[in-house]
Amino acid sequence: MPLLDSRPELELVVWAEDRACDRTWLLENIPGATGVIVMLTDKVDSELLDIAGPSLRVVSTMSVGYDHIDLKAAAQRALKVGYTPDVLTDAGESEHILTASFSRTFCVVSDLSVLLALMAGRNGGVGASLVQNGEWPNFSWAPFGLCGPQLSTTKISPTRKIGFLGFGRIAQATLARLVPFGITHCLYSSNPTSLPNLQRDAELAQKHNLKAVKKVDLDELARESDVLFVLAPGGSGTYHVVNEELLRKMKKTGILVNASRGTLVDSDALAKALKEGWIWGAGLDVVEGEPNVTRDHPLVKEPRCVILPHIASATLETRKDMATCAAQNVIAGVLGGEMPAEVDLSPFCCSRLQN
Repeated sequence: MPLLDSRPELELVVWAEDRACDRTWLLENIPGATGVIVMLTDKVDSELLDIAGPSLRVVSTMSVGYDHIDLKAAAQRALKVGYTPDVLTDAGESEHILTASFSRTFCVVSDLSVLLALMAGRNGGVGASLVQNGEWPNFSWAPFGLCGPQLSTTKISPTRKIGFLGFGRIAQATLARLVPFGITHCLYSSNPTSLPNLQRDAELAQKHNLKAVKKVDLDELARESDVLFVLAPGGSGTYHVVNEELLRKMKKTGILVNASRGTLVDSDALAKALKEGWIWGAGLDVVEGEPNVTRDHPLVKEPRCVILPHIASATLETRKDMATCAAQNVIAGVLGGEMPAEVDLSPFCCSRLQN
């Protein structure tokens, strides 16, 4: 707030509670606004934009994703849309070209991705439940009780192949964090229309002392990965890319981690894979349909599925950084400056002109 309070030319109307803004309050207060800062929970649709009226110039969301914003409706009204990006993607890896020249949250997403891999592989969810439910005193120790596949290499198991579905900066930051575990191979799959970046892959392999960094098809990615990290953009092109067919090809000791978008993974197929033992476990920070994930959800019922409530960016440092970026975006959009991170709406503008 200090960044906004320090601008006397701006009149602020603030939702003062530390929780998601009520839709009714937003609709009552947005008429006549020049700019608005929203959260992931705020649906920016034609209704909201019509009520805001022609004075609105910019919508700034304090989030990496912008699925909650109707970009076509924004483009039709010549609005600017700002966001707080976590990853630079080229046109071949994203539905929309992003004009941001920096990243902010990919480090913490990578941190959490490694945490989920460890929790899922080492039965962290099952073990924590034993203690929290008071069942530890009655738990009978056994030589292989609560054992799971080890992420790090050993003398008798010297090879670890890590797979990435999507290989942008979050994936590459995750790769760097996994190097001390002794991983030997990095496999990845990205947009099938984009060519492999052989020079970059060779440089990464040399930098991290890996035997290979290689782009592969989805079949090989599923078949060879000891841990498969899903770190690709959402959208229609990646909807349920992790489906029953892919999961059946994974190793029985394989771990699936999703810290990108819930829509990339078919929840029913994953629950079936865990129940029937096609894979060992899963670690999820996102689930399709969230936050409506209750005790009777098929994935919640699976002991080897560790689910966190979409907290990848939830560090004090990152949220402050995101809030600062969102404020800078709205100030620039209102006063006619260059926004630090703006979504390119030109594809929607072109579509409107053609129609």
